[in-house]
Amino acid sequence: MVQLLQSTSCIFKLLGLCLLFCLVKVPAVEGRIRHYKWEVKYEYKSPDCFKKLVITINGGTPGPTILAKQGDTVVVELKNSLLTENVAIHWHGIRQIGSPWSDGTEGVTQCPILPGDTFKYQFVVDRPGSYLYHAHYGMQREAGLYGAIRVAVPEGETESFFYDYDRSIILADWYHRSTYEHAVGLSSNPFVWVGEPQSLLIQGKGRFNCSKLATPSLEAGACNATSPDCSPYAVTVIPGKTYRLRIASLTALSALSFQIEGHNMTVVEADGHYVEPFVVKNLFIYSGETYSVIIKADQDPSRNYWMTTNIISRNPITATTTTPPGLAFLNYYPNHPRRFPPTVPPAGPAWNDVKSRLNQSLAIKAHRDFIHTPPQTPDRVIVFLNTQNKINGYMRWSVNNVSFTLPHTPYLIALKENLTDAFDQTPPPEGYDFVNYDIYKVANNTNATTSDGIYRLQFNTTVDIILQNANTMTPNNSETHPWHLHGHDFWVLGHGEGKFDINNDTKKYNLVNPIMKNTVPVHTYGWTALRFRADNPGVWAFHCHIESHFYMGMGVVFAEGINRIGNLPSSIMGCGETKRITFRP
Repeated sequence: MVQLLQSTSCIFKLLGLCLLFCLVKVPAVEGRIRHYKWEVKYEYKSPDCFKKLVITINGGTPGPTILAKQGDTVVVELKNSLLTENVAIHWHGIRQIGSPWSDGTEGVTQCPILPGDTFKYQFVVDRPGSYLYHAHYGMQREAGLYGAIRVAVPEGETESFFYDYDRSIILADWYHRSTYEHAVGLSSNPFVWVGEPQSLLIQGKGRFNCSKLATPSLEAGACNATSPDCSPYAVTVIPGKTYRLRIASLTALSALSFQIEGHNMTVVEADGHYVEPFVVKNLFIYSGETYSVIIKADQDPSRNYWMTTNIISRNPITATTTTPPGLAFLNYYPNHPRRFPPTVPPAGPAWNDVKSRLNQSLAIKAHRDFIHTPPQTPDRVIVFLNTQNKINGYMRWSVNNVSFTLPHTPYLIALKENLTDAFDQTPPPEGYDFVNYDIYKVANNTNATTSDGIYRLQFNTTVDIILQNANTMTPNNSETHPWHLHGHDFWVLGHGEGKFDINNDTKKYNLVNPIMKNTVPVHTYGWTALRFRADNPGVWAFHCHIESHFYMGMGVVFAEGINRIGNLPSSIMGCGETKRITFRP
């Protein structure tokens, strides 16, 4: 009887505790704050064995990888120790919902960070995936100022694919001349092109052949093949395990192919969105893109394997330069990570194999369980013709014969504060002479001009963008352009060859399972069709991600929902007409 009473008492206590637990409101799990303190400065480094000034973050390039989970708040306190240069950092692929002033685009969303100043970027990473950060001031990205962002799914959630380990790899091209030399050459008459890169880097490491240095007056040891800075990068794998490799490109110029000797790669993610898996031997990747691929360490474990990257879309062999492939190791444990594979590095695909590149673009579809169905019709269609022009004797890149220039007062501040004199209030054209323009010939383009005008989008409307490629000012030449949109993801509705036909090509759109991305290529003599919702209040750049092309005017700016933005932080001001604004706390 006593035992029965004791049992009954325990039961009532448990019921009481359960009732109390139900009555107490348990707060939802909130994201963490991920705090980073960075110092940006110039240092001498030898990423490809040739010593030059490199922009580092906390002493390294690539910079630290930001690790976070969906819903976390990232805070980066950035000190500019460049001494004689301004700086700004863009968080590539992060939509900045509710924080448009943290997009990090100098001239668009903020004034630059002055030498000696510390600036705080703060934003929420609202979805999982693979993203990037990089300089967005002048041409500083090509000096090494970049890194990776990895956002994991929340605790308790799983992804549509399995892997044991997660690794990030950033691909880049590398020049021996400084960004100042490049910028001056691009802005000069006569025009001085940047040329092909001297090296390709895999996670900040490459190898230049020091015997090819043409200038004998260099300081002793300026090119040192034994420098640890340029020892091949190695990804160590355990035999039998499965790996997620987050492959990203932050090249200044080059489109690339990436391959791993003896291993297939299964593409599972693109720019933060899950892909219906497909297998590749060569992954084509363009500046600003990110892909996750799954590989299995299922080959002969007694040796290491090559990871290589090659230039595509441009001839890497010119009269003055030959850009060698980038080389790294897939290191099978317990082999030494510096042990060279016993084979010759595999050759990449032909640089001018356009068909294979177009086929990969067409193969990328949204994963069947993660389809975000696009609006079936647009409210507005804008066609962007990509052209090369001469304006007043200077070489420029243009969109619809208008070459973009950044104003001295950032658009976000000018629009919010109604500073109508800060930039040209006339909007750029929304199309070109479709009937008469021959995309296969060098065009006269006598009406080309420069402008800092912008496109104002009605908030929450659906916008279609048609990117149309054409011939450059060189006969029989058309270049691949990777276009990146800030503040949004877009649906990739289609790619095609030749001139876009607005009456027939729209019927070929994929409105069922299009992938969403933030960066996409428009192939040589081809077109790419995009659709997005103008639902993120702010001012957002849309531009070619080739460093020299954007510097020379290949970009536009969209503004939407400005009246929905709260007070701007005074930290983004201090340049142009913002100097006369009374700062608010």
